[in-house]
Amino acid sequence: MNTFAQDILEGLRRNPKRLPSKYFYDETGDRLFQQIMHLPEYYLTRCETEILETHKDALLQSMQGNAFDLIELGAGDGLKTKILLQHFWAQGADFRYAPADISPHVLQLLETGVRALLPDLEIISRQGDYFVNPAAVLPPGERRKLVLFLGSNIGNYTQPGASELLRRIAAQLRPGDLLLIGFDLKKKPSVVLAAYNDAAGVTRDFNLNLLRRINRELGGNFDLNAFEHWPTYNPQTGDCKSYLLSRGAQTVELKAIGEAIHFNEWDAVQTELSRKYDLNDIENVATEAGFRIREHYLDARRYFADSLWERL
Repeated sequence: MNTFAQDILEGLRRNPKRLPSKYFYDETGDRLFQQIMHLPEYYLTRCETEILETHKDALLQSMQGNAFDLIELGAGDGLKTKILLQHFWAQGADFRYAPADISPHVLQLLETGVRALLPDLEIISRQGDYFVNPAAVLPPGERRKLVLFLGSNIGNYTQPGASELLRRIAAQLRPGDLLLIGFDLKKKPSVVLAAYNDAAGVTRDFNLNLLRRINRELGGNFDLNAFEHWPTYNPQTGDCKSYLLSRGAQTVELKAIGEAIHFNEWDAVQTELSRKYDLNDIENVATEAGFRIREHYLDARRYFADSLWERL
């Protein structure tokens, strides 16, 4: 049984049920998420784009003229990162770009797009799960490192999971290496919730596509119309969660692995966590992981923060 099958089966056998959001990203999931980033309700991409445009020169200056590796964890299609790549290249910086992502499809799209813009830039792509093995996606070498972990990807982890991941990343860095990490900040709950419950239903389709992937890869017979997408937001904890709710009692077969999963009416399967932070939360998680904060870069509305950390 492969890792995908093991993770899916384990999650569906749990009480309560849960599916890992990292498996959203097959070819269809990649395309749907690119649509999500351009939705009017999805403020995160616009806020982070503003931050990177405003502070791209300050980020380059943080490397103090040294040769460096620009490493990106969960690179996606590189839409925002291209702002930095083009600026760094135009300023004559001596750097290599090392994007890493769990999706081979999106890495291919990213590399094609970057080569079209900057054909002479050295690119070292690595496909893999940075949570399971950060060492596999962080290239070794003597150069200083500026690691990008953008897009509020850290919000996909529980507080213990986020701390564990950041300690693993820190273990692969040397003192003085830098991490630029994106945090979606706590804000008016209706603004947060709308970003995960868009009027066009793209986020709903993004979540349901995980069931379609299970059908394809594990011989499942999920009826997508038998599940309802249900996002929630808790302003006290900052946890924004998405669920798929079973509209009725049903049993789903996973023929490729000889398993069957029963759902009661309105059983909930958690598919997504996107935790929101305040600045105190960010300070605490940085300290726990072995970093000191150099700077918080915020957008004009203070919806989002890209926080620059230094490895101690």
